[in-house]
Amino acid sequence: MTDGERILGLGDLGTNGMGIPIGKLNLYTACAGVPPRMTLPVMIDVGTNNESLLRDPLYMGLKQSRVRGKDYDEFLEEFVQAVQEVFPRCCIQFEDFANVNAVPLLERYRNRVCCFNDDIQGTAGVAVAGVLAALKITGKPLTEQRFLFLGAGSAGTGIANLLSQVMHQAGLTLEEARARCHLFDIEGLVVESRNDLASFQRPFAHKGEQLRSFVEAIETLKPTGIIGVSAVAKAFTQEVIEAMARLNERPIVFPYSNPTSHAECTAEEAYKWSEGRAIFASGSPFPPVRIGEKTLVPGQGNNVYIFPAVGLAVYATEASRVTDGMFITAARAVAEQVTQADLDAGLIYPPLSGILEASVKVAVKVAAEIFKEGQARVPEPEDIELYIRSRMWKATYKQLL
Repeated sequence: MTDGERILGLGDLGTNGMGIPIGKLNLYTACAGVPPRMTLPVMIDVGTNNESLLRDPLYMGLKQSRVRGKDYDEFLEEFVQAVQEVFPRCCIQFEDFANVNAVPLLERYRNRVCCFNDDIQGTAGVAVAGVLAALKITGKPLTEQRFLFLGAGSAGTGIANLLSQVMHQAGLTLEEARARCHLFDIEGLVVESRNDLASFQRPFAHKGEQLRSFVEAIETLKPTGIIGVSAVAKAFTQEVIEAMARLNERPIVFPYSNPTSHAECTAEEAYKWSEGRAIFASGSPFPPVRIGEKTLVPGQGNNVYIFPAVGLAVYATEASRVTDGMFITAARAVAEQVTQADLDAGLIYPPLSGILEASVKVAVKVAAEIFKEGQARVPEPEDIELYIRSRMWKATYKQLL
């Protein structure tokens, strides 16, 4: 193994500091067996606009206002190019970048170097996995679903984009698929007449009135699922859940914002207000809920189901690029592992207790996709699973006593 095979976890100091890239890389090892010596946390420090930090004599970051615009872009370009020289076969994971930077950075580099953004693509992958598993409960085809997103940032548009591609694979045109995904933000429903939209939001800006009420949007659009990526706590009110339950026999309710204090609703609220009919998954963990004679176990749509396995496959195959097709494959592989017993309990994700083996199964499918797409830089083995397992790190300790 060479230094060029590393996975770089790239974080932005302006958000949550060095802890994020370190923590994410730890999960690569703990949940998918990526060798820890093949990971490297990196923090980009371009200053801060937090006045208290600028005045703090113990603050270790760059004491200046945040760099923006051309200087920021040139600095990131210099960094990415340096990475290609030092670690020519590494994968860069962009993590925790603000919307204003996250989407442009991904678009700028996704077809030039091996990279991905977990907040955009990993979140989208786990959401698609949840939707595919939820359809095992509803028994309805994906092409008949309609989704309303509370939150129109990089996470919401990322999920909508990947969902549209999966719908397209199921038989809809891409335009028809996008027409089944609607965004709602602080200004109301995202429609084409608005002049405050970013370019990445435009594909999901449809004709219609700019509704200001989320409940009114539900009543008008009649979605089969609502997905919360707004970080607005309690935004899925009783009126919202009851409207979804009135329109759907089994409404899909995914309050994905985390931590728990930012969740759009709790599991208990979703189950109680829908009379136990909601198909629920959240970004934060919630305890089991007793509804009548049944105990429902809420699932957690955690990115840990997706990015460590994708990272393992990319590392093992030395992939030259990370594509949406790989995340779609990962989502399908996660959904395939949800058993009938899981579904009966209310779960639409595999138990986290078996995450290592779940990641191996996902990584094998993703690796096969990498070879299929011609993105691998190693020969395709006869047994991909055996090859994947041979590249995994296992904790072994000497017996001292």
